[in-house]
Formats: sequence, C-alpha cells, structure tokens
Amino acid sequence: MIYPFPLQFMGLAVGALLILFHAFAIAAPGVVMPFLRAFPRSQTLGTALLLTGTIWAFWLVVTMDLGEFARLRGPMLLAVPIGAALTWKFVDEFLAVRALGILALLAADCLLDAAFLRPEVSRLVLVVLAYAWIFAGLFLVGMPYILRDLIAWLLGTTTRYRQAAIAGILYGVILVICAAALW
Repeated sequence: MIYPFPLQFMGLAVGALLILFHAFAIAAPGVVMPFLRAFPRSQTLGTALLLTGTIWAFWLVVTMDLGEFARLRGPMLLAVPIGAALTWKFVDEFLAVRALGILALLAADCLLDAAFLRPEVSRLVLVVLAYAWIFAGLFLVGMPYILRDLIAWLLGTTTRYRQAAIAGILYGVILVICAAALW
C-alpha cells in the first residue's frame, strides 16, 4: 500500500467532494460556466496543476517500491521534474487539460490502492470511478481538445448542464452511502 487512506475514508472524501462541487455548479452557474469555458486554455491553472502533478509523481517515485527497477530510481527522480519543465515550456497548448489528465491518473491510483484486496463488492462503485478517471486521463493528456469540445457541448443547454451536475451529486451520494454503511 502506497497511500495510508482506507476505503471508507476515500469513499467519504470523494463522495463529499463530488456532492460539494456539483452542488456548487447548480447553485452558481454564473461562476462555474465561465470558469469551465476558460479552463482548457488557462496557463495559470495549467501551471498550478502541472506543479501539483509533478510533486505527486516525484513523491511516488521516492516512496514506492520499484522492485527490479529500483536501480532506475535516480534517473526517474531526475526525469520527473525535467519532463514537467519541458512540458510546461513546449507543450503549453491546453496545458491545464493535460495537467488535469495527469492528476486524474494519479488520483485513480489512490482510489485503486484504497480498494485493493477488499472483499466488498460495493467497492466497485469507487473502482469504476477510478477507471473512468484513468480512461479520461489518458484522453486528456493525449487529446486535450476533447475536453474543450465536451465543455462546449455540456454548456450548450442549461438542461444538459444541470443534468450533468445532478448526476455528479447522485454518484457522490451513492459513494457516501456505500462508505458509511458498507465499508
């Protein structure tokens, strides 16, 4: 186990965050909608998210058991910040989306670590979310314009926007119920 977070804590935390963010999206669409439109090309947010992902990835390389690749720890510790700096310098188009994809991949690892070898079938509610983040993260890193197009589609009608926010709240409620009652 890399992360010290138990399944119940992860379920409660992720569920509460889903409920909080999606409820805010419903309560303040005048704030959230412009933010979402501007997010893909935001250099400031891209830099902050990339820095967060770099620190997280560096910490993982420092702390995780690399097994037979342990001899490569030094070069990997060098490669993480160099790769981040080169990404920041030369891949600045949709940097926020790419960095969000990196964070989605790292966060999915945290969720899967909490659910690893747990016998409860209900843990799959969290595992499905983790694999959705992996799937999305790979696309966000490789084809970031997809998020821009998805945001434009989502914000195309207020009904779609509200339905997406309600779906996020419902998934968060399911996670909180599972974490509180079953894990």
